[in-house]
Amino acid sequence: EKNQHGFHKKADLSTINLVKELDAFPKVPESYVETSAFGGTVSLIVFLLMALLTISEFFVYQDSWMKYEYEVDTDFTSKLKIKIDITVAMKCSRVGADVLDVAGAVIASKELKYDAVSDFKILHQIQNRLREEHSLQDVLFKSALKGYFSDPVPQNNSTSNSQNACRIHGKIYVNKVAGNFHIILGKPIDTIRGHAHFASLIKNEAALNFSHRIDYLSFGNDVPGHINPLDGSEKITLEQNMLFQYFITVVPTKLHTSGVSVNMHQFSVTEQERVVSNEKGNYGVSGIFIKYKLSPLMVRVTEEHMPFSAFLVRLCGIIGGIFSTSGNFHRFIGYFVDIVCCHFRLGADQSQEVSHY
Repeated sequence: EKNQHGFHKKADLSTINLVKELDAFPKVPESYVETSAFGGTVSLIVFLLMALLTISEFFVYQDSWMKYEYEVDTDFTSKLKIKIDITVAMKCSRVGADVLDVAGAVIASKELKYDAVSDFKILHQIQNRLREEHSLQDVLFKSALKGYFSDPVPQNNSTSNSQNACRIHGKIYVNKVAGNFHIILGKPIDTIRGHAHFASLIKNEAALNFSHRIDYLSFGNDVPGHINPLDGSEKITLEQNMLFQYFITVVPTKLHTSGVSVNMHQFSVTEQERVVSNEKGNYGVSGIFIKYKLSPLMVRVTEEHMPFSAFLVRLCGIIGGIFSTSGNFHRFIGYFVDIVCCHFRLGADQSQEVSHY
């Protein structure tokens, strides 16, 4: 039994010694450690730098970013909603709006509302605010989800007696094919030969002014606060027969974030305007034409966040990297100081020897 207990004790001691040899963090006795003012200064700088980088890394971990992916849009059977709010500098009895798509379907303006408003005014404050918000394309989705932006509200002075402008607004559901939303002179009518607008002879130049302001134009579902490219845009003209054209490319978008998941539609636009004059060869119909087409590609936008494991790895890299770099820097400075001191000491010793001779 004694031998057996002794054998166990020797085995335990050998195991402990083996573990001690694997120690990667050896302890240095305090009597062997020498402190200096320079080392303390370097330590303070290192701790301060680690604290700053750790705080900045924490803010990076708290933040998120948008990831954009592209795929083919296979949804072609659903309807596309068009929401519009536009004010034209003409009386409501003079203009008509509807949609005509490439499939031959005509959606009349029964879904749209025509409201007579006061004199057509330019809203510079809304226009300037929207220009500033349009420049923040990288944070539009994230800020919209938090409600930082708000939809522009048309400012109409209903107390004025001269109501010579018309606000056309409402929702239209169309097929997911290319189409043309237009506002021209006369009310839309359907005939045997096709689609037409009926307009009486108008000799008043003011009644033919197609100056307009687009307060809101969107395709698909609404995202609260999202700013569309044409929101708040306006066109002012003194010409009688003006043709305003907007060529729009609609891109289906699936937005998936931690706060919301919605299918929406973004769009890009190209504008063109010219005077219609048959005498000069500029043929056409005066009015406002919004021609849209759908992109076959769909954009998937997802909000990504740094994983906690990646945050820990980066944090350990910061702490370990600073310790290693500062240690090497401290040793290099000490080595350089020792060389300089030794050089001056040798020079002093040689001068003393010369003086003795």
